[in-house]
This record gives sequence, C-alpha cells and structure tokens, in this order.
Amino acid sequence: MKNRLLKTLGLALIFSTMSCQAQERITVKETQFYKGDKPYSYIGTNYWYGSMLASKKIGDRKRLLRELDFMKKNGIDNLRILVGADGGKYDFTVRPALQYEQGKYDADLLDGLDFLMNEMRKRNMYAVLYLTNNWEWSGGMSQYLEWNGKGAIPVPNIAPNTWPQFMSYTEQFHSCEPCMEGLNNHVKFIMGRTNAYSKKKYTEDNTIMAWQVGNEPRTFTPENEAKFTVWLNNIVDLMDSLDKNHLISTGSEGKNSSNDSMEMFERTHQNPNIDYLTMHIWPKNWNWFKADNAEATIPATIENAGKYIDDHIKVANNLKRPIIIEEFGLPRENENLNAGASSIYRDQFYNYIFGRVAESIASKGPLQAANFWGYGGEGKAVNATGKWNPGEPLTTDPPQEPQGLNSVFNGDKSTLEIVKRYNLEFNKK
Repeated sequence: MKNRLLKTLGLALIFSTMSCQAQERITVKETQFYKGDKPYSYIGTNYWYGSMLASKKIGDRKRLLRELDFMKKNGIDNLRILVGADGGKYDFTVRPALQYEQGKYDADLLDGLDFLMNEMRKRNMYAVLYLTNNWEWSGGMSQYLEWNGKGAIPVPNIAPNTWPQFMSYTEQFHSCEPCMEGLNNHVKFIMGRTNAYSKKKYTEDNTIMAWQVGNEPRTFTPENEAKFTVWLNNIVDLMDSLDKNHLISTGSEGKNSSNDSMEMFERTHQNPNIDYLTMHIWPKNWNWFKADNAEATIPATIENAGKYIDDHIKVANNLKRPIIIEEFGLPRENENLNAGASSIYRDQFYNYIFGRVAESIASKGPLQAANFWGYGGEGKAVNATGKWNPGEPLTTDPPQEPQGLNSVFNGDKSTLEIVKRYNLEFNKK
C-alpha cells in the first residue's frame, strides 16, 4: 500500500510540475514545424473519440487517463481529435452527438472536450481539432444538408449500394448557403470557447497545435472545384480571423480528395492561411492491399504508397509548406480484430511510412510527421459483426466499420514498439 501511495503521489507531482511549465506553441517556418525555437517532428495518432471518452455520462474518465498516460509513455504526444458529432439519429453513426440539432449542443460532451484538453495540457500533449466530416459516420456535411431541407441522408450502410447517391447528396454542401453558414456558426462557437477546467480560452491554449476544417473534405467532381475552393477559402479565412495563435489545415486526403488530380490538390490549397498540408493513405480501401493475399500485395502497397508520398512532397515543396501523413492504416493478418494478433504486414507498412518521415526530417524536407489511424487503447470488438453500438467500448474504428480493424490497441506490442522507437529517434534531434 505504501509503495502504491508513493507511486500515486509521484505521478501527481510529475503532472503538477508539467502543468506549471509553459507549454510551447507549435509554429511553422517554411517547410518545418517548430515547438518553441526547436524543430518539432512526431509520430502521433488519431484519437477521434477522446472527448466522448472524457464525458461524465457516457465516457470512462479513468480509462481516458490511463490511455493518455500509455500514449505519453510510448512517445505519442500529438492527437487528432473530432470536435463532436452532428445529428446522432442514425444507426452506424456516432451517438450521442455533440451538436444534436443545428446550433444546439450537448453540455456533457462539451465538458468532455474541456476535460480532455486540460488533461492533455497537463501532459504536454498537442491536439489537432477537426470541426466537421465529409463522411456520414459523424454527421458532418451531410447532416447540415438534412437540417436545411435537402432530404434524408442516404446513409450507405443503411441502404446498400448507395455510395454514388451519398456522394451526389454531399456535393450539394458547397452550394448550400444555410449549410455553410451553419458550419461557420459551429466554428465560431467552438473556437470562441473557454475551457471550464483550465480557464484558458481555446484561442490562447497551446495544447492546440492546429484547427482543421474537417475530415477529408472532397471536391467530388471536377465541375465542383470552383464552388469547393470558394467554400474552403472562406472557412479557412474565417478560422484565421478568429484565431491568429494556432495553425490551420484542411484535413484533405490529398490526391484522393481531389478527383485523383495533384494539380487540383495544389490549386485548392493556394490560400496562404493554410499553414500545412495533409495526406491520407488507405491501401485496403484503395484496393492496393488484399488481406486474403497479403504477402503478394504488400510489395505493391508499399510501392504505391511511396509514389503517393512523392507526389504530395512535390506539392508541399511547390507551396513551401510542411506536410503530414495524418491518416494511414492496415489491418492485422487475416483482418483479425483482436489485440496481439499477428500484425506482420501492418508493421511492415508502418515501418515504411515512419522511415519516409525520418528520411525527410534528415534531409530537411517537408514531410515532418505522421498520425497513424489509430489508437484504440483499451477498446475491443464485443459483437460478431464488429460494428459499434452505443454503450459498447469505443475504438478508433468509426461506428460503421468492424471494431478493431485498423485500431492499434495497448496489446499490439510490436506495432507500438515501432511507434516508440521512431519517436525516440525524432526526440533526439
């Protein structure tokens, strides 16, 4: 008991000391990130569910604190987090939603966001906060359309084979004035918030590395590029006007969000208020990697990823901005959903991605960081389908996907060892 008490007091002292230290702001100079006056590079993660886990009513704050400590122990100090979800009335979507009706917010989930940010501040961790979603799993743009009279969302997982209809439906967002205004109001509301725990204004809290427009905003069609670009510039400029202290990014997949056109990706990211670029890489979704033929398809997966990275580095050099691989993932062997199952191909892929970041850092290139998708901590799949239902443990896999498919759980030791090794290497520089 005495040793346990001493350990508890020791941890409390550490976090108390850390919280007294001034957290340094993350900035950009040319193609490099800086923490204070020192270069900042990292292997971070996606942790979209963090504020839900921090909720008093539906979350598990003890689990949250254990997971933050576990990540910090493994060198993970940069988390990409969803600022709530919208709507929350459909199956296969995040429930409950932060914004349950347009302009109306769940006070408990707002409190969860504040609690998460304050606990990250104590641990000198950094957040990238994204404010909407191109996809239906958290409401996002499609929910604004439904709220503003465009009809029911054609949720693909409810009505099979409706992806084309969903894409056409969501493309309307960039022409829907009340929808865009609704998102603008959400941006103003969140960015204007003061944290109930730290008493810091969000715009003055160095725990925030960056505000991000959303998750994977897409042009959808070449014909929609002009409307998309006007919308993107307007919302980026709004975010910049509200907060001069933090970085801004778009959350783009890169080429895959831009009708497979690198020229379109570059054109839509000309705005100087976009401080850094992003790309996402999903080999399984893009049919590079076949889990039932993993050994044969992993070489082409790595080759294709390399070309994708090279194309985006070229644009980053052209625009003189850093770039992050902020989403990438691969299943365990045979798509096993359980922590600790063989992850030989995932580990090969992670090693390649991290190696490319290390190579760029060494040569002072623009590729400066990566956030794997994602950290699932103590979560796990608890039903045969693997999909998530309210009340079940949260993982980093969205509700419509098999839970555990791309999650890195605490028990995935070989993968976490790779993450830790690269973070140690970056922190030495």
